[in-house]
Amino acid sequence: MNEWIETACAELGLEPGSVDRDLVLDLARDVAHGVARPAAPLTAYLLGVAVGRGGDAEALADRLGALARKAEQPGR
Repeated sequence: MNEWIETACAELGLEPGSVDRDLVLDLARDVAHGVARPAAPLTAYLLGVAVGRGGDAEALADRLGALARKAEQPGR
């Protein structure tokens, strides 16, 4: 996977070190289990847009992850 990240970053003009792989994968896992599998890549994209607009990746991922975990609770 690291090779893919490096290749994709090079194509997009990004520094591979600027990508927090675990943060994105953990968020995708929470969303896939709490909301729906197709929501995982869409949420990762939305996080990327928000970070590109100056948002803090970790804080935003925490907020989205909490929403996803709340969504999986019975009686929501």
